[in-house]
Amino acid sequence: MTKTTTTASAPVLGARALNRATLDRQLLLRRAPLTAGAAVEHLVGLQAQNVRPPYYALAARLDGFAPERLAEPMAAREVVRIVTLRSTIHTHTADDCLTLRPLVQGARDRELHLFRKGLHGVDLDRLTALARDLVEAEPRTMAQLRAALGAQWPDADPQALGVAARCRLPLVQVTPRGLWDRGGQVALTTAEHWLGRPAAPTPREGDHREGDHTALEAAVLRYLAAFGPASVRDMQTWAGLTRLRPVFERLRPRLLTFRDDGGTELFDLPGAPRPDPDTPAPPRFLPEYDNLLLSHADRARVVPARYRGRNATGNQAHRTLLVDGFLAGLWKPEGDTLVIESFGPLTRAQRQDVTAEAERMLAALHPGASCDIRFGTVVGR
Repeated sequence: MTKTTTTASAPVLGARALNRATLDRQLLLRRAPLTAGAAVEHLVGLQAQNVRPPYYALAARLDGFAPERLAEPMAAREVVRIVTLRSTIHTHTADDCLTLRPLVQGARDRELHLFRKGLHGVDLDRLTALARDLVEAEPRTMAQLRAALGAQWPDADPQALGVAARCRLPLVQVTPRGLWDRGGQVALTTAEHWLGRPAAPTPREGDHREGDHTALEAAVLRYLAAFGPASVRDMQTWAGLTRLRPVFERLRPRLLTFRDDGGTELFDLPGAPRPDPDTPAPPRFLPEYDNLLLSHADRARVVPARYRGRNATGNQAHRTLLVDGFLAGLWKPEGDTLVIESFGPLTRAQRQDVTAEAERMLAALHPGASCDIRFGTVVGR
C-alpha cells in the first residue's frame, strides 16, 4: 500500500477533535494534580520571553498552583530559563535543558550564519572558549559579555558577538531572574556550570545515522504526547528544526495516523487521549506566547479562521482567553482591574464561567489583592 493511499484512508480528525485532544494533553481540560516540575517536563517547557508568563501558564493548568511552586524549583536549579525552541527563551527542567538545547544546535548555527558579516575575521572557536571562561568565572550580563568580546575583536559588530556567544553556548539565565516578583538583570552562565553536569551530545541535524536516532525520536514522542495529534510540519514549527520527516518515518510502525479536514497526515501515540469533540472545555486565561498557540503549523485547532491573527500584533503576542477551547478574546491588567475583551458576544453562562475563572486565576497568583473584573469590547475586523 502506498503512503498516499494510507493517508487517504486514515480517519479524519476535525478541528474540535484536534482541539480537545490537544487541550487534554496541555492540561487545559481539567487542572492537573502535578508539581510544577512535572508539568514543565510533560509540556516540554514553557515559552518565557518575560518572567511572568510561565506562572500564568501553570496557573491555568495545575490544581492549587501558587507562584512559589515554580519559583522554588527554579531557585534550586531544578528548572532553568534558556534559549531553546524557535530561538526563544523557555523554562525547562534541568534534564531537558541539557538534552533539548543540544538538539536544536543546528538551528542556532543557522541563526548565527545570518550575522556572518558582523563576525568577519572572528575565530568562532576562540570566541566560544573565551565566552565560556568569562561566564563561568562569574555570571555576566549580555552587555558585559559583548564588551569583553569586543575588546578582543574591536572591528566586529557588538551585537553579532553577543549572538555568537548565545548561539554557540547553552547560556542559562541565573536567578533571581525568573523568580516571581523578584527583580534583577539577565545574567548568564553555561548550563553545565549552573547545573554541575555535562550536556548531552549534539545530534547532527538532518544526519539520521543510528547514533543520532534516540534523541530525535524521543523528542518526537514527547512532542506528540504534549501537542498531538500533529503533522511533521507541526513539530518542525514547534522545535524550529527542519528535515524531520525521516524521524517520523522510522517511528511510523509505532504510531497511529490520522488526517485533518484538509487531508494533512497527522501522527499520534496509540495510547494518547483523544476525547470526544463535545467534551466540555472550561474557560482559560493564557499568557502571551503560550505554547498552545505557537506549536503547530496549522493553528486552526485553537484559533478559529475568523480570529486568525487577532492574538498578536506583529511579533508581540497578547494574553489570550479560551472559551469552549478556542481563542475567543484577549485580557490585560489595567491598574487594579482585569479587563476581558471578547471578540464576539458571550452568553450569560459563558460570562459567569469566564468571571469565575478570572477570580480563580487572581486568587492563585495575587492572593489578597483587590482587583475588579471588567468586560470590555474588541472592535471587530
